[in-house]
Amino acid sequence: MTAHPPGTCRKSPFRQPNFADRLLPNRLQRQKIPTFIATTLVVGLSFAVTSRFSQAQEKPIKKALKLAFVPKNINNPYNVIETRGALDACKELGAEGKVVGPSEASASSQVSYINTLITQRQNAIVIAANDPNALVPYLKRAMAQKITVVTMDSDTAPEGRSIFINQASSEGIGRGQVELLAKQINAQGEIAILSATPNATNQNTWIKYMQEELKKPEYQGMKLVKIAYGNDEDQKSFTETQGLLQAYPNLKGIISPTTVGVAAAARYLSTSPYKGKVALVGLGTPNQMRQFVKDGTVKEFALWNPADVGYLAAYAAAQLVSGNIQGKESETFAAGKLGTRTIGKDGVVILGPPTVFNAENIDQFDF
Repeated sequence: MTAHPPGTCRKSPFRQPNFADRLLPNRLQRQKIPTFIATTLVVGLSFAVTSRFSQAQEKPIKKALKLAFVPKNINNPYNVIETRGALDACKELGAEGKVVGPSEASASSQVSYINTLITQRQNAIVIAANDPNALVPYLKRAMAQKITVVTMDSDTAPEGRSIFINQASSEGIGRGQVELLAKQINAQGEIAILSATPNATNQNTWIKYMQEELKKPEYQGMKLVKIAYGNDEDQKSFTETQGLLQAYPNLKGIISPTTVGVAAAARYLSTSPYKGKVALVGLGTPNQMRQFVKDGTVKEFALWNPADVGYLAAYAAAQLVSGNIQGKESETFAAGKLGTRTIGKDGVVILGPPTVFNAENIDQFDF
C-alpha cells in the first residue's frame, strides 16, 4: 500500500474486497491439482472444520445470561455500531444485554459503571477500556465475585480480563496506515497523527507501530512532526486539525486512527484551502466518510465492521460464562454467524483484517 524502491513489493495488511475471489481460480489453474487429490483435500478439510466446530459446540450456552457492555463513551458513533452488534448477539443467545457508559472517554468515568454492574451481579462485563491499567483493580474485583470480564476494541493489561477481542492485528493496523498515506504523498513530507485520548490502549499501540514503520528506509523522506489528541470529541478533533495546519504549513498528510478524529479532520479539510493538498487517511466508517470520499477530500481510509467486534465479544463472554472455554491459547469457540474462532496468545481473539474504502467500493457498505 506504499511506494517502494524499484523491484520491491509489499503485501498490504488490509483486505481489498473480493481479492481472494480473484486470486483463488488463478492458484488452482497454476497448480493443476489432480481431481482425486483435490477432492480428498476438500473432504479432509471439511471433516476437520466440522470436527472443530462440533468440539466448540459440545456444551450449550447458558440461557438468560446477563451481559453488560461498557463502551469508551456512549454517544460515539463507532461505539453505537459496536454495541448494536453486541445486542444483536444477545438476542441470538437468549441473553439479556444492556449498554451503559460515560459521555466522555476517560477511565475514571468508567469506574462507577463497573462498580454498579458488580452490584447488579451481571454474568459478564464487556468493556472497551479507556486506560490499560487504571481499570484493572476494579475489573479484578468483578472477577473475584465470579463475574466474567471481556475487553473489546481497547484492551487492559491481561490480568484485568479473560479475553480481548481485537479488531485486527495491531501491528497490521499501525503499519498499514503509514503505507496508505505514503502511497498518496509519494513517501515525502511532514506528517502528523490525530489520535483520540493520550491513554487509549489501542491508539497508542497502533501509533507505536506507525513510528516503527516510519523508521524503514523507504520512509526516510517522511517526518512525523506532531501527535495531537482530539479526545474522541468531534469539535476538539476539528480544532486540533486546524491547529496542526496552522503550526505546520508544509504538512503533507494526517493519519487519524479514530473514527471521530478522521471524520472531524475531513470536515475541516473539505472547506479549507488544504483540500486536495493535504492527504488524510485513518480509521472511519463508510457512512461517516462517504461524502468526503465523493467530494475528493479523502482518497482512502480503512476499518473493520464495528458491529462484528461487539457481536464477537458477546459470544466470547457467553461461552466463558457457560464454562465452554477458559480463555486459554488455542481454545476454540463458536461465534454465531462469525463461525468458529481461536483464542491466541494472552487471550487475544482477532476479528480479521480491515477493509480499505475508496470511491470505487464505498457504496457497497452501509455502517
